[in-house]
Amino acid sequence: MAKDKGRLKLGIGDDAALVEVGRGNQVILTTDLSIEGVHFLRGLHTPRAVGHRALARALSDIAAMGGTPRFALISLAISSRTTRSWLEDLYGGFLGLAKQLRVALVGGDTAVVSGGVSVDIVAVGEVPRGRALRRSGARAGDQLFVSGTLGRSALGFSLLRAGRARKAASVKAALRAHLYPEPRCALGRYLSERRLASACIDVSDGLSTDLAHLGDSSGVGARIWASRIPVPETSLPRGGNSPLQLALHGGEDYELLFAVPPDKLSRIPRAFRGVALHRIGEISRSRKLTLIRSDGKIIPLVSAGHDHFRKH
Repeated sequence: MAKDKGRLKLGIGDDAALVEVGRGNQVILTTDLSIEGVHFLRGLHTPRAVGHRALARALSDIAAMGGTPRFALISLAISSRTTRSWLEDLYGGFLGLAKQLRVALVGGDTAVVSGGVSVDIVAVGEVPRGRALRRSGARAGDQLFVSGTLGRSALGFSLLRAGRARKAASVKAALRAHLYPEPRCALGRYLSERRLASACIDVSDGLSTDLAHLGDSSGVGARIWASRIPVPETSLPRGGNSPLQLALHGGEDYELLFAVPPDKLSRIPRAFRGVALHRIGEISRSRKLTLIRSDGKIIPLVSAGHDHFRKH
């Protein structure tokens, strides 16, 4: 694989690539693929939600690097049974989020295939030179924070599958978190502009898995307190996962998990633009990940979130 070592500042292995383009900024490049039957189900997800989620997944990578999203391209592989109205609604969801975050759609492609629908997004952002947040900067003693609530998306998906669309506010919040996630672009920029975070990653595969990614990239471990993790207000029906299990392993939350050096803790607000920021643990020298339960017992934290290469 050819590499332009002069302009490529960060390649495969982080949330997105980072390219030097001059004039004081660096370009953030990322791509994300959504596949019918894997990332969405026609029987559960409306086309508007499919379009919104596809773009949100890509923009969350830019948020995790502290960048500002600017442009996007969308390529679709659609089946012959895909109707014009379904396609228009998908674009409606995509363009609605793009307008909200001032992202311009600048191109794409469409092809008819024999299988299900696939949506491929390429997103382009920018960040001032030297300000990009990475997974690799965490150091022992740094404190771990997470935005929002974890596990809501997984709960929302489970409620959708169970046909439980109740009117309770907590249920509505879970359904919205799954169907219309909000990339934390403004928070990422805030952390980047003020140099508050030593490392950052978006929680897309589950807290347990993404914390492992951050630890591996930084060469560190971490311990987190179960009682501090922001879990959903509503649990699954009998026999389902607990709120804590959803928060640890559910995935698709698209919140930001970030490490903060001790001398910058006083500058982290309790909330940012209405989104709570929770201190859930700290970075350790050991490469191990541990969970401190509410009873004080310390147990290994096993990465049980989404793994693209795990056999299911």
